[in-house]
Amino acid sequence: MTLQLHDTATRTIAPLNPAREGAVSLYVCGPTTQGAPHLGHLRTFLAFDVLVRWLERSGLAVTHVRNVTDIDDKILVKSAEAGAEWWAWSLRFEREFQDVLDRIGNRRPDYEPRATGHVPEMIELMQLLIERGHAYADGNGSVYFDVASHADYGALTRQSLEDMQDAGEEGEPGKRDPRDFALWKAAKSTEPDTASWETPFGRGRPGWHLECSAMSRKYLGETFDIHAGGLDLRFPHHENEQAQSRAAGYGFARRWMHSGVLTVDGLKMGKSLDNFVTAARALAEHPTPTVRLALVSGHYRATVEYNQAAMAEAETVWERFRATAVRAAQRLGPHPLVATDAPLGEVELPADFTAAMDDDLAVPEALAVIHREQSALNTLLAGRSAADVAEIAAALGRLRSMLDVLGLDPLGAQWGQATGLAGGEHEALDALITAQLAAREAARAEKDWARADALRDALSDAGIRIEDGADGARWTLETRD
Repeated sequence: MTLQLHDTATRTIAPLNPAREGAVSLYVCGPTTQGAPHLGHLRTFLAFDVLVRWLERSGLAVTHVRNVTDIDDKILVKSAEAGAEWWAWSLRFEREFQDVLDRIGNRRPDYEPRATGHVPEMIELMQLLIERGHAYADGNGSVYFDVASHADYGALTRQSLEDMQDAGEEGEPGKRDPRDFALWKAAKSTEPDTASWETPFGRGRPGWHLECSAMSRKYLGETFDIHAGGLDLRFPHHENEQAQSRAAGYGFARRWMHSGVLTVDGLKMGKSLDNFVTAARALAEHPTPTVRLALVSGHYRATVEYNQAAMAEAETVWERFRATAVRAAQRLGPHPLVATDAPLGEVELPADFTAAMDDDLAVPEALAVIHREQSALNTLLAGRSAADVAEIAAALGRLRSMLDVLGLDPLGAQWGQATGLAGGEHEALDALITAQLAAREAARAEKDWARADALRDALSDAGIRIEDGADGARWTLETRD
């Protein structure tokens, strides 16, 4: 195993040595379904989508769990303000998240458990923590974790308990220490009866941190390989998860991975700054693959900047990848490496691409290799010798396979409709367009520029891009989403 990944807990990059040979267990903190998905969500989930793709491309069997926090304070408040049932409000945005992630090419996890579906597991964990002296019930329905009882509390973020402030928990009379956090929250008379469950400690609902510890154990076991999420979750959420799980005697996450933040026009995204960009807005303003490219192009731990200049660059780069792949496909005709379901996993990747991805998913360096391979393929396509077919096919396979690792294969099922048609449909369209190009060339030979321009404009209006070159005109379909 040569793959090396950063561990937030140790702040080092070290080889990934899975607990079970040939397999990796991964838990990613998923959405809290209080509102529509935004670019920050996409940045995080796409970062770990690339991780999953690379783990699988490296020959590992991945068990990927991403939870849904379908009940919390904000969900209850916002649904009440909208006059909606909390569970209907939550489900609405859960579906919106899934639709957006599907649209942008994020692979679905193996398991996507909801917090409300795992109350028995949470009760079991609370009872264990109370028995071990790390949690206490206040007698009014709430249960708290006693942070002072756990010597390693603060280890993930390297904070001492003495230097910590209240971790943002609500002030409650039943707390022994303001830094203690809620495992279970007592039902309130101002909240719907449906938003609480009976437990041995009283009626109430889950605390935010408890759910992830309970669900990760159920689906991945007491110890698993990687816990991932956005950088903003390190404290208090991930610190609290680790504390309660290890206090219960579980090994929990062997490695922590966190994605960097997203900024918009140089500032951290926020509604108060009037730079809050929803996923729907970004996908309405830009072709979907270019949004994905912009969000995965930087290193997953770095800050990603979203602005018009960055998106214009992403659109240019995507168009180059797309155009090169389509030109190669048109040159090759029917060929296994042109097919939507081409056997890309069998393609040998360039060594420097593999080295970059094995170095803590160094996507910027991997993209440099992709650009180099694309340029080499363009050089091959500029030739006209039939003897180049095998070489073009091999180069196309490498280009597609590398881009597939980033979820950006231009000829694959996700983006194939934006790049061209296959089989008989392509042949029929090619015959029609070729006839139009021949008529345009004849008009130009006769210096009938008006007719030549009219033919080109008609093709452009139909979504056909024409490129004039030394070897004649070539056509590709415009990227439209």
